[in-house]
Amino acid sequence: MSQSNTMNDEVNDVAPVIRLAANDDVAIARRDLAAGEKLGPLGPVCTDPIPAGHKVALHGIAKGAAVRRYGQVIGMATQPISAGEHVHVHNLGMGEFSRSASVGEAYRPTCFIDPAATFMGIVRADGRVATRNYIGILSTVNCSANVSHGIAERFKGAALAAYPNVDGVVALTHGSGCAMDPDGEGLALLRRTLAGYARHANFAAVLIVGLGCESNQLDALKVAGDLSEGPMLRTLGIQSSGGTRAAIDAGVAAIESMLPEANQVERRPVAAKHLIIGLQCGGSDGYSGISANPVLGAAVDLLVRHGGTAVLSETPEIYGAEHLLTARAALPAVAEKLEERLRWWEDYTSRNHGEMNNNPSPGNKAGGLTTILEKSLGAVAKGGSSGLMAVVEYARPVQAQGLVFMDTPGYDPVSATGQVAGGANLICFTTGRGSVYGCKPSPSLKIATNSGLYRRMNEDMDFNAGEVLDGTTSVQDAGARLFALMLETASGGKTKSEVLGVGTDEFVPWQLGAVM
Repeated sequence: MSQSNTMNDEVNDVAPVIRLAANDDVAIARRDLAAGEKLGPLGPVCTDPIPAGHKVALHGIAKGAAVRRYGQVIGMATQPISAGEHVHVHNLGMGEFSRSASVGEAYRPTCFIDPAATFMGIVRADGRVATRNYIGILSTVNCSANVSHGIAERFKGAALAAYPNVDGVVALTHGSGCAMDPDGEGLALLRRTLAGYARHANFAAVLIVGLGCESNQLDALKVAGDLSEGPMLRTLGIQSSGGTRAAIDAGVAAIESMLPEANQVERRPVAAKHLIIGLQCGGSDGYSGISANPVLGAAVDLLVRHGGTAVLSETPEIYGAEHLLTARAALPAVAEKLEERLRWWEDYTSRNHGEMNNNPSPGNKAGGLTTILEKSLGAVAKGGSSGLMAVVEYARPVQAQGLVFMDTPGYDPVSATGQVAGGANLICFTTGRGSVYGCKPSPSLKIATNSGLYRRMNEDMDFNAGEVLDGTTSVQDAGARLFALMLETASGGKTKSEVLGVGTDEFVPWQLGAVM
């Protein structure tokens, strides 16, 4: 089942509830519903108050019976449920059931649009295309974070007035880099992430700052990441420079030497195939799978038809909906890679005494989401209906065009960090509860699921998908407008988070393994 356009005509009327598929057992409250209120032509009278975004039973459901939303199972009734009753954590839980989909059965080759859309991009000497033009300062270890930020501070305010084409000097630091197994997966993953950022098209130049005695040694990082020093990629050791003040001065001098060349850029028309967009959702609610995620999915389908690439991620948040992706796999090997990563996650959570269903957060549940199955079915909608062309591991370079899946945690900053390391030069982030996420060096567009959130947090929200709920637009029309906003943003248009200056502290590499 495609999740990009699951809604029937009932979404666009003024009924108090929304039913997404004809065989659904529940409908979603469009607004707060009072006990005794009739559900319109869709069903019975509410027996309970139903908060906006939450589920109400359309008919009686027996204990142990499967409960469907999106035409898919979202859990099992843990007790008998009456028609008109609130359906949530008190009467709906996880259970075993079979997923019905065959590998590749829903795959369709992309029908490309000619001529393709364009945006005003920055073309690097080696042919890579950027949407922004930053100078980056990366720390090898938490111990070099203060020096990294100290260097960046020297370039705040009017310090870059002579370099109008440089978007900023940004220090991206983290809490790891030492007390790690030198041959372990955790250190290898950190190095892969840092190398991905060092090579990112949105950085005109990069300075990597180390302490000197950490596990993540500068020389080893360069070898592991296949990084070669030159005028626009420099390294700096704090201990070998003589300490904090001397290292900051040396770092400032290095950045000053990079600025003239970094400023020598201009935007020019480039094809949309140079866009790699990371897809994120955070602070999801009961509307995420109805408005913002399907709208983003419609925009993604347009992007793919214009030759671009979208990166769907957050592996724990496609758990239970993976059959919808494997059905769209271009090759059996692609589906097998996705299944293998899900098996890894099942083992990973088990080793850490957890379970996959602990993913929905308190905010998700307050917004109407009950199980990981329900959350995943809505989250998959961000990927539209395009064929799944590849599955890559965290922070690996994204080389396939079209829809790609990257294995990441569900935690938004960690997931987006992996996507950017893989080459994403724009992030699209849907939210129902409200997120203030920003991202550097790749701009982040935040898409509100409902109009109330869009109005309440207007300084943070870039796009209102709540108009779908309001009945004033369709998923496809909103998706077309969002695609246009993607192109505008890639051309240099500022996002709300960029106007606020947000996006430096959201660099969060995935930490694996023991801290010694």
